[in-house]
Amino acid sequence: MDAVYSPHLDSAPPRWVHFAHGLLLFLYQTFDAVDGKQARRTNSSSPLGELFDHGCDALACAFETLAFGSTAMCGRSSFWFWVLSAVPFYGATWEHFFTNTLVLPVVNGPTEGLMLIYLCHFFTTFVGAGWWTQQFGKSIPIFSWVPIFHDIPTFRAALVLLAAFGVIPTIAFNVYNVCKVVQARKGSMLLALAMLYPFLVLVGGVLAWDHLSPSDIIGSYPHLVITGTGLAFGFLVGRMILAHLCDEPKGLKTGMCMSLLFLPLAIANTLTARLNDGVPLVDESLVVLGYCLFTGALYLHFATSVIHEITTALGIYCFRITRKEA
Repeated sequence: MDAVYSPHLDSAPPRWVHFAHGLLLFLYQTFDAVDGKQARRTNSSSPLGELFDHGCDALACAFETLAFGSTAMCGRSSFWFWVLSAVPFYGATWEHFFTNTLVLPVVNGPTEGLMLIYLCHFFTTFVGAGWWTQQFGKSIPIFSWVPIFHDIPTFRAALVLLAAFGVIPTIAFNVYNVCKVVQARKGSMLLALAMLYPFLVLVGGVLAWDHLSPSDIIGSYPHLVITGTGLAFGFLVGRMILAHLCDEPKGLKTGMCMSLLFLPLAIANTLTARLNDGVPLVDESLVVLGYCLFTGALYLHFATSVIHEITTALGIYCFRITRKEA
C-alpha cells in the first residue's frame, strides 16, 4: 500500500489523495465565497468576521502549499510555491490598509487561482504525480520548442509561469494603487513601503537560514518550515488587519516583528556549525520544531486575545449567533 505521507514532498501519494485535496480545496473556496453573504443575511457582520476570514485564508496558503507540493512532488521547491501564494496575499492586505477597499484584478487568486489549483489536483488523479516531474517539453509537447523550459521539470516551469504572469502583475497593481492613494493624501510612500519590511525579513530570514544550514532545512523538513513560516505569516497578516480595523497610523508596526524573533537564534545556531566541524550547537531538527512551536504559540496567543477583546467590546459571541431582541 502506497504511503499517504510524503516526508520530503518528493514522493507520490495514492491517486485518491490528489482527488481529496482537490475536493477539499473546492469546498474551501465555496465556503469562503458565501460566508460574507451568510453573515450579512443573519446580521452578524463584525470586524471579528473579517479577521477570521482573512486569518484563515493566510493559514490556508501554507496548508495548500503542502498539499500541492505533495501532488506535484515539488520537494524543496514547495517553499517557493508558498512564497508565490503569500506575496500577492500580503500585497492585497497592504493595499486594503491604505485604500479601504479590496479591489481584485479580473483574474485573481481567490477565484481563478484556486480553481486552477484544484483542477491541477483533479488532473493529477488521472495522470499521476509523475507527470509533474517530467521535462516540460515531454509533459506538454506543444511547448517543446520553447528554449530553456524544455529541459526543466514541469512543476518548476509552472513556478516560473505563475510568477511571471500571475504574481508580478498583481504586485505591480497593488503598488500602483497604494502609490496613487498616498500621493492623493500627500502621505509618505516610504512609510507605506515600511509595512512590507516584516514580510520581506521573514522570507529573507528563512532563506538565509536554509542557505547557511548544514542539514538543508527546507529539503529535509519542508512540512515544519512551511507550517512555521505560514503561522508567522498569519500573524503578520492578522496584525495588519487589526491595525486597519483600529485605524492605527500608517507605517511600520513594531508588534509585527514579534514573529521574526526566532530567526536570529536559528541563524546563529547554523553559524556555530562553522566552528564545530559542521555540527551545530543544537540539532536542527529540534530548532525547526521549536520554530513551529514558537510561531504557533504566538499566533494562538494573538488569535485568542483578539477574539476575547473584540467579543467583549461588541457584546457578541464567537461561533454563535444570538437571537436579536425585538
